[in-house]
Amino acid sequence: MKYRCVECGYGTNSLFVQYSPGNIRLMKCENCKAVADEYIECEIMIIVIDLIVNKPKAYRHLLYNVLGSQTLNFKGLLWKLSFGFLLLDAYRSLLICRSKEEWSSTSIASFIWTCQKVLMDVVIGNLMFFATFLLAMRIFLSTSIGSLRYKDIFLAILVSSYFKMCLFAMMVWEFPSSVVFIIDLYVLSSNIVALKVITESAMSRCVLTCFSAHLMKFLVTQALELRTL
Repeated sequence: MKYRCVECGYGTNSLFVQYSPGNIRLMKCENCKAVADEYIECEIMIIVIDLIVNKPKAYRHLLYNVLGSQTLNFKGLLWKLSFGFLLLDAYRSLLICRSKEEWSSTSIASFIWTCQKVLMDVVIGNLMFFATFLLAMRIFLSTSIGSLRYKDIFLAILVSSYFKMCLFAMMVWEFPSSVVFIIDLYVLSSNIVALKVITESAMSRCVLTCFSAHLMKFLVTQALELRTL
């Protein structure tokens, strides 16, 4: 099945029938009898709002019916999202350095030290994050999946980390450094919902999987920070 019903996750071959340009009829799900994907006729802001409030059906629409492996240049999409994910993490690390007045000096030595710290946080932190995530998925989800399925899960984690873009708001408005960690908590909740949608596993197991990965990343970055003091 190429697409999924956003209500129940049941597979379907088509979401709508087009009779003429601008004249379509939405298909109903064979399983739950509801409209398979109501978001097709919705404005983009409706989808964004539903993603912000972590509605599973919004993630089904995005991950299966819009960004599915059969609908786009999947490999290119993963590379672009990975680059954006790492870039946002680097900016997050810079914000924390600035909040601790570690970047107040304009000397070359201070600049090099800051870049080194950011690079270590991004590379080592995310390596431990994804390594722990895969291990936790094996333990808590008891899943054995092929490489294509791993790509789907990787895509879900990257897409559901979109709220990190709110860090750019700190370039315009002054916020306390605690906002960075509030954003981290929201990203954790989004990752949990996306993982549940893509794996169809129990919520408690998805919580344990994502929490373990985020906790490991936090502990590693804190250890690196203590080491550089």
